[in-house]
Amino acid sequence: MQRLKTRPQFQAAMAGGTVSRTAHFALHRLVLDAAVGSAAANNPASAAPTGPGSLPSTQGPQALFAVPDVWLGAMVPKRWARRAVTRNTIKRQIYTVGAAFEARLPQAAHVVRLRTAFDRKQFVSATSDQLRQAVRAELLQLFGHAARRAGGGAAAPTPASQAPAHEVAP
Repeated sequence: MQRLKTRPQFQAAMAGGTVSRTAHFALHRLVLDAAVGSAAANNPASAAPTGPGSLPSTQGPQALFAVPDVWLGAMVPKRWARRAVTRNTIKRQIYTVGAAFEARLPQAAHVVRLRTAFDRKQFVSATSDQLRQAVRAELLQLFGHAARRAGGGAAAPTPASQAPAHEVAP
């Protein structure tokens, strides 16, 4: 699984449309057309310009994703998670759950966006096991729905095969 890193990558993935939503998260997806990439590799004359002066708008969104793979990005705005430790905890959970669903997701660029804040009265600590478990449960629901929409017929990862909520992905 590749990670989204640049602003144009995030913008392209968000423009692809919303695939799944939960109370706090939204999953955006831009399907990457593998046939376009292989056709361009076989016939460079028909490919869009990729030289130093070409712009991503003339290349299309495919030019932003050089490796044909599942791409994942996490967008956790300060507006909805004020403390850095909370934002980092949520991002870690996004990438961990995303890695568990990698085989069931289509070759596409995905962005998980936090759309509302978690209630500070319910989750007093900036990072707690209770918050991690709530985030993880919602992300499992989000990715499960997206995988079903993508046609992945396999069952969701079982709790025994998942890392505990307090472990951090490398």
